[in-house]
Amino acid sequence: MSYIDMIKERARLDKKTIVLPESNDKRTLLAAAKLMEEGIADIIMIGNEEKIMDGAGWLEVDLSGVTVVDPTTTPKLDDYVNLLYETRKAKGMTPEMAREILLKDYLTFGIVMVKANDADGMVAGACHSTADTLRPALQILKTAPGVKLVSAFFVMDTQFKELGENGAFLFADCGLNQDPTAEELAAIADSSSRSFKALVGPKPVIAMLSHSTKGSAKHALVDKVVEATRIAHEEYPHLVLDGELQLDAALVPSVAKSKAPGSPVNGKANVLIFPNLDAGNIGYKLVQRLGGAEAYGPMLQGIAKPVNDLSRGCSWEDIVGVVALTAVQAQLV
Repeated sequence: MSYIDMIKERARLDKKTIVLPESNDKRTLLAAAKLMEEGIADIIMIGNEEKIMDGAGWLEVDLSGVTVVDPTTTPKLDDYVNLLYETRKAKGMTPEMAREILLKDYLTFGIVMVKANDADGMVAGACHSTADTLRPALQILKTAPGVKLVSAFFVMDTQFKELGENGAFLFADCGLNQDPTAEELAAIADSSSRSFKALVGPKPVIAMLSHSTKGSAKHALVDKVVEATRIAHEEYPHLVLDGELQLDAALVPSVAKSKAPGSPVNGKANVLIFPNLDAGNIGYKLVQRLGGAEAYGPMLQGIAKPVNDLSRGCSWEDIVGVVALTAVQAQLV
């Protein structure tokens, strides 16, 4: 059974309700039909029901089991307006502004549904930027207790089953924090450890990646990763973590033995923490496009309830996978 098939099976065992607000995107319609067909999650779509069903008919897919919520006609609009107003009034929100936003912005409407416990999570980003997806989630749902920052990760399911967790890895941060500080890198490592346990396997082994291994290069970029490793060891002593490590020293035991003898990672990393967003974004896309890996994300970690982003280059199959992962996250909230 593939990694994503295992996640789908977990999602079916305790079915959750996930909002897909991008109802004008054909990939979303195709994904919604597949999710209902496979029984992975209950799906809410936001928009005009006639237009959504016309789109489904054109695509020749069955959305008969999907719940469609039209902001202009839902009897819950006033409740949602009040909830958004109360949540954001300290930032200058008025009831009139809240109503206007909810009628126009389906992403914010979906987040308010999650806040109101009318849905368990939301997936968007097929036709919106990460900033557009994340902004209402942070403003309305806010960060989870004890979390220092929100970050993004990808679950990468590779063909190399002898590596990682039966070929699966967690890559972070590949979608959100552009140039995290040493303290932020350490926090990302801790959040990624918990996400790995929730979604991939029981024993995260974390590599703090660099172009240097154990002092082989001298540069401020290396110093940041060295300091992040020190902070992680100090603040999160339970983590199996080491750095700074080049990728081969993180993944290949024979190279680790030569370059980083005695490292607790020992060439068996399954969680890769990239030093900045350039490295993370390039790295996951190389593994996906040239290495043939399945990439699920960018998943968001650290928000009070599950809200996940999509690459605008995603396929409908990618949306199905991210919804399944979001449903499993929702089981753990």
